[in-house]
Amino acid sequence: MKFYISAKGIKRVIAISNSRGGGVAGKGSEKATSTAETAAAAGGRRISAGVFLPVVLLLGILLPFLFVRTAFLVLESAAICSSLDCVRWRFLGESDTSLKLRDELTGALLEANDGNESEEGAESFNELVKLMRASKRQDLKAFAFKIKATLSRMEIKVQSARHMESVYWHLASHGVPNGLNCLSLKLAEEYSVNAAARSRLPPAEFVSRLVDPTFHHLVLLTDNVLAASVVVTSTVENSANPEKLVFHIVTDKKTYTPMHAWFATDPVKSSAVVEVRGLHQYDWSEEVNAGVQEILETNQLIWKKYYKNIKEREFINHSDQVQNRLMEVPRPSSLSLLNHLRIYVPELFPDLNKVIFLDDDVVVQHDISSLWELDLNGKVSGSVFKSSSEGEEAVFPGTKYINYLNFSHPLISSNFDRDQSVWHYGMNIFELEAWRRSNITETYFQWLKLNLKSGLALWKPGVLPPALIAFEGQVHPIDSSWLVTDLGYHHQSEEISPDGLEYAAVIHFSGPAKPWLEIGFPKVRSLWNRYVNFSDKFIRRCGITH
Repeated sequence: MKFYISAKGIKRVIAISNSRGGGVAGKGSEKATSTAETAAAAGGRRISAGVFLPVVLLLGILLPFLFVRTAFLVLESAAICSSLDCVRWRFLGESDTSLKLRDELTGALLEANDGNESEEGAESFNELVKLMRASKRQDLKAFAFKIKATLSRMEIKVQSARHMESVYWHLASHGVPNGLNCLSLKLAEEYSVNAAARSRLPPAEFVSRLVDPTFHHLVLLTDNVLAASVVVTSTVENSANPEKLVFHIVTDKKTYTPMHAWFATDPVKSSAVVEVRGLHQYDWSEEVNAGVQEILETNQLIWKKYYKNIKEREFINHSDQVQNRLMEVPRPSSLSLLNHLRIYVPELFPDLNKVIFLDDDVVVQHDISSLWELDLNGKVSGSVFKSSSEGEEAVFPGTKYINYLNFSHPLISSNFDRDQSVWHYGMNIFELEAWRRSNITETYFQWLKLNLKSGLALWKPGVLPPALIAFEGQVHPIDSSWLVTDLGYHHQSEEISPDGLEYAAVIHFSGPAKPWLEIGFPKVRSLWNRYVNFSDKFIRRCGITH
């Protein structure tokens, strides 16, 4: 027998026998066979281990690649794919049924948009679902036309609702709250039964101040008792020298007794002087009386004509912007006859020279004494202009002549500049002596009649448009910090910052949402409420609250 020993480790021992020694050789052969099988098995294990490592390395390379590819695919398809199924379809290069449906639906909607096929729209979404279930046509085209008809029907309903909102808003802005009506009645009763309510205004010792040019004179034309009290109270409380203030309040005959009773029984808590006069108490010349009567009659004719035009129009066919414009123009300030009498301020106060004119919907937040010291450079009026914010040259919409006058009419376009900036009413300085030397009042009347004669083609009814024409070239601009306006409009009350409101010397609630109305905006109403004496017995009896 021969033995062979492997040199690499003592792991294999092979015995080879020759033909001699048969019995022994047989046993040796069996052992050799067993050893060979064991070696073969070990070799198989070595092959399996050698294959496994390359496979692992290959997977380590492929898997990150697949992950990155899938990630890029998902990112690229984010705007189109809304599910993993969609990504799977795109990754495998197959078609996505949802994308195909989208394209078909888009095509059907475009066809419906261009088509004229008549369909009866549904009243609601639930009704639309029922109609589609009951429909014999179950294709996308039928669905698209039904959607178009439903949306058209709903759009008409929305336009109608917006129109009614404008109408109700218009009516609410013209209504007199029960509290204010009650206050006037209670004060009128007080005037008749209480001698103190009928006492002279101002007291005899202060009468000389009414024409003294060394005092600061303020003019207010109003028939609103509560609003007048807020103007007077806010001005006095924020004045550095309240004893120099003289208020001239002019009202109509109906409101004279409650207005007089209020200021007689609840005098201003300072030495400021308040005068209350009714239009019926003025002893004007025949010429002035005729002019006042004419302006009142002219404005009544204008409003009759305007409302007649409104009735003849189909509001539902107008855009929202046109509807709002038509309904917002006849706001209370435009309808008030007292507001139109401001053109007669020089005749109302023949002995005064320089006055501050205040609207009844303003609040004075800071001392305004320095306004009487301003030099107007020979102009009749000093006013804040509706110009762009500081540092900007552009003028905002609604701040030019073209926004108030009809420049498509040759009478307007040939006489005025459409890009001319507009000034504010609300707080104005008037040099009455310079006014008397001008033809402002005559010009105002002339253009008022021309507008009526043209069928209101020159401008929509309002106080400002004819004043812009009459005061053309006679207004001196003053700093914009003196006045913030349009707080009766939602966009302005929301956009202006609280700091901007507090900084303004005077804030003006121009617009339909007056602070004494329920439609007033809470954000800015508090600035007005702080000057209302809610502890007053008449205010408490009439239920006027914050």
